[in-house]
Amino acid sequence: MEENRETGTVEIDLLEMIAVLLGRFWLILGVGILAALAAFLISRYLITPTYESTTKIYILNKNENTAVTYSDVQLGSQLTKDYRELIGSRYVLEEVIRNLELTLDYKELQKKVSVSTQEDTRVISITVKDHDPTVAMTIADSIREAAGRHIEEVMDIDAVNMVEAANFPTEKASPSCVRWTLFGGILGCLAVGGVVLAGFLLDDTIKSSEDIEKYLELSTLALIPLRENPGKGKSRRKKKKNTSDKKGRKVQIHGKR
Repeated sequence: MEENRETGTVEIDLLEMIAVLLGRFWLILGVGILAALAAFLISRYLITPTYESTTKIYILNKNENTAVTYSDVQLGSQLTKDYRELIGSRYVLEEVIRNLELTLDYKELQKKVSVSTQEDTRVISITVKDHDPTVAMTIADSIREAAGRHIEEVMDIDAVNMVEAANFPTEKASPSCVRWTLFGGILGCLAVGGVVLAGFLLDDTIKSSEDIEKYLELSTLALIPLRENPGKGKSRRKKKKNTSDKKGRKVQIHGKR
């Protein structure tokens, strides 16, 4: 990071930022692993799983010519939005609530229901989400029956045929432990990387002679080394004392001063 005094702007060296991130690589990786583990445990044990049950219906006008033409298929694709509105209408969902004696209101049940169709077909899929797989399957079948009667009355359709009954879901649809783990790991790495970069960008202290030449545009004359524990590095001078033993010989005694 370098400040341009003439323009008052700060230039950021990307290579220097990359070097800072690489210097904290193990810290970033460690936090990312911990975040991924936490996300896995949350998605596996703390969040209530949701199950999906899907039923399919087929809508086609009956006439003397039983062959299905391309215009019939094209018309059915254009009416898909109409079918979606009828299936998710208040009339159908409130009938389902009454029949099954649910404790939900119209809007709450509507959030659980989704309607889709494959391109260029008249096969409509009705999917229901719920925390209880049995409830999801029961609601999906009830919506199919109520919606079939409603479509026949409103759209003047001769018949709404069932393609598939609602399945009993054995595996949860959400949350996905794999997605949560990946998202948690990536989010943890990004968070720590952001903190490291923020600390680097906000740090304006001088750490070396190169920083003085780079930021202050001054040249250094000399470097003075600093010792962490100067007391330990001092040499201890010793003095010698002359004395004589019992036999009259001189003995040198080294003492500390």
